[in-house]
Amino acid sequence: MKLNKYEIEHNQMVRSKACECALFLRRNNDFPLEEPGEIALYGSGARRTIKGGTGSGDVNVRTSVSIEAGLKRAGFTVTTKDWMDSYDEMYKKARADFVKEIKERAKKLHTNAIILGMGAVMPEPAYAFPVMGAGDVAIYVLSRICGEGNDRTDVPGDIQLTETELRDIRAIRKKYKKFMLVLNVGGMMDLSALLENEEDAPENILLLSQLGAQTGDIFADILLGADPSGKLTATWSPLSDFPDAGNFGDPDDTYYKEGIYVGYRYFDSVGKKALFPFGFGLSYTDFQISPGAIYSTETDPEGPAVTVTASVTNVGNYTGKEVVQLYVSLPEGELDQPYQTLAAFTKTEPIHPGRFENVSLKFYMRDIASYDAKEAAWVLEPGRYVVRIGKSSIDTEPAGVVCITEKIILEKVKNACGEPGFTDWRPETKREEELPEGLKEVTFTPESFTTYEVNYELPKEIAPEVEALDDSELAYLLTGAFNPKGALLSIIGSSGKHVAGAAGETTSLLEEKGFRPLVMADGPAGLRLSKKYFVDKNGTPQSLEGDMTVLFGEFLPKPVSLVLSLMQKKPGKNDKVIEQYATSIPIGTAIAQSWNVEYARDCGDIVGSEMVRFGVDFWLAPALNIHRDPRCGRNFEYYSEDPLLSGLMAGAVTLGVQSHPGKFVTIKHYAANNQETNRFGNNSCVSERALREIYLKGFGLAVREARPLAVMTSYNLLNGTHTSERGDLVNDILRAEFGFRGIVMTDWVVRAMMKSGKYGGPEGWKIIDAGGELLMPGSKEDYESILNAVKDGRLTRERLLVNASRIYRLIRMSAAK
Repeated sequence: MKLNKYEIEHNQMVRSKACECALFLRRNNDFPLEEPGEIALYGSGARRTIKGGTGSGDVNVRTSVSIEAGLKRAGFTVTTKDWMDSYDEMYKKARADFVKEIKERAKKLHTNAIILGMGAVMPEPAYAFPVMGAGDVAIYVLSRICGEGNDRTDVPGDIQLTETELRDIRAIRKKYKKFMLVLNVGGMMDLSALLENEEDAPENILLLSQLGAQTGDIFADILLGADPSGKLTATWSPLSDFPDAGNFGDPDDTYYKEGIYVGYRYFDSVGKKALFPFGFGLSYTDFQISPGAIYSTETDPEGPAVTVTASVTNVGNYTGKEVVQLYVSLPEGELDQPYQTLAAFTKTEPIHPGRFENVSLKFYMRDIASYDAKEAAWVLEPGRYVVRIGKSSIDTEPAGVVCITEKIILEKVKNACGEPGFTDWRPETKREEELPEGLKEVTFTPESFTTYEVNYELPKEIAPEVEALDDSELAYLLTGAFNPKGALLSIIGSSGKHVAGAAGETTSLLEEKGFRPLVMADGPAGLRLSKKYFVDKNGTPQSLEGDMTVLFGEFLPKPVSLVLSLMQKKPGKNDKVIEQYATSIPIGTAIAQSWNVEYARDCGDIVGSEMVRFGVDFWLAPALNIHRDPRCGRNFEYYSEDPLLSGLMAGAVTLGVQSHPGKFVTIKHYAANNQETNRFGNNSCVSERALREIYLKGFGLAVREARPLAVMTSYNLLNGTHTSERGDLVNDILRAEFGFRGIVMTDWVVRAMMKSGKYGGPEGWKIIDAGGELLMPGSKEDYESILNAVKDGRLTRERLLVNASRIYRLIRMSAAK
């Protein structure tokens, strides 16, 4: 298929640095290849390469390049067509059986197959095809797909490898002179069974990840020498190695009892060796990092800061980039502390063999502060803060020490978001080490800091244009695209009326009064829009693909599919069919694996330019929930297990999008949204400290760094109350503490898709009263909830005016582009 000039330009932008998202978990010196030649290609992702996850984060592209196609385009001769043909035939049958099983199970459970099937992962099937491809070089592409609506499972065919995969990988490794295992996956894989016997273990394992529609071309680039310089953003190890203090997957209550010990904070603190640690990654070359100077700055406008320098030398044979990571080990006082936390990072420019680059890394003391729930404050406890420099969380060396002479209270806040009903787990014993003598020290005294006390009185700015509206009109403005004349079921991808395939929009009922609708498209791997549409006689874009069919087609009952097909509007002979193909950028985890904030900003710039081109105002992304557990089905959309890395990446993407005037991001899902099991009604039970240091910190960083203009609350409850109904979460923390100045919207609350459970759904009027501006996608129930609450005094007109004025401000900003 021929691409237009925009698609070509944006695909080139993605491809230019996408190799930085990939990394070797193991390597010898067999690669890169000097030139194309014969190559034997095997595995589930060889031809069925996965560009990204399923659900709202998918992107409708014109074409997607598989690894098979990418290798052929690069000049390789693929010698295993028969193997891939056999795999295709087997896969089609296995998929049909999988869908049939879900439909039958849904029928027995008296539920909807769409609910069971959304994001469900089909386990990799068993098969036995001969390994016979010609050539000296072989590639095995192992793929896994994840999606919105279902979590992963720790079984063969999902997180673990199947016996079929283990058998074939070992056989192929023995047969060919050069072999590479390529992981075309969106989340952690347990490779322990594959690596338990070194004689059978692959010497080259590339985590390619899922890099969008150009994944196949990008792999060919890497195979021929483009340096994969990424690093892991989450710990990879068997699930049994992870903390078991809390739970995961309970449909009603999830207890975050592990507290602040998430990911590497746990592994490093208890001295447990991960299979592949946080921050780890190999490229085609090798580097040596030598710590340099450490010095403090007390006059920085952002507060006291510490800067560390280092020298990075390329001691290998290829040009490449290195990620320098800075961690800080905090002293234990009244508060227990993890062994270390990431405080800064930087990525070098390309360094030629034998050459070096000097880098500096800076962090603010406020960003390594701890939350003291007893004080209701962010504090620095007295003691020695050991600063470490290295290549990963387990490959660091001390670079200096920061001394704090007395306990310092940096920011006085107030505790919020309720009690979890338990005390956080803490290690009984901690990893200890002796520090080398002669480390340079810098010292801060209380006089170096100013204590800030948050003012929780928010301004009540009301626009005159909004004040002129009556209560019913205000309720329309706050209730998505609800229209009292009625509409079909509104879901992600089908509630927009001004852009085909848009996820939703604000009301069109007040256009004559100057309130134009704001259009929203889903993300976070690009804009999710209809591929093609036409404009009907009423001026309304009509998708040529039913959105329900695109999202859930194989799980729809045949009668429903037939009805939807009959309802689908067809263009007349004089109607022009318009194309609307968007660019698929790498998944969130892959972008973060680049550890390159400039690349993240470039990806945001691509999305922002397409928002201008297609008439979209809000992108429902980026998503920055924490990788609390490898089983979360949407981890692929999220950046990392670390809040600093997550917040900085989300901030960079935001800056790229919002560099286009009148275009806005919607950072999500706020907050503690870390599993898909009963995501509509699950209650996340989290302590005050863990909530603030792990699950909210990234949102605060993104707000501070990039000023996003919209936030989406999550479906789940937080300590017994829906996040969208928590005024302490929305007003006190997000607005007063973080300084957020945009609008807050709900995730798409569709009552018909809510699962039953222990807790009920959120109430529209409570969401508005808590400071939320938009009930999405908007329904009669929400509209009536607002008006009834105003009539009986539960909700004030002033609250409607303040919330509606924030929406109106963005309408004005979008019109001023």
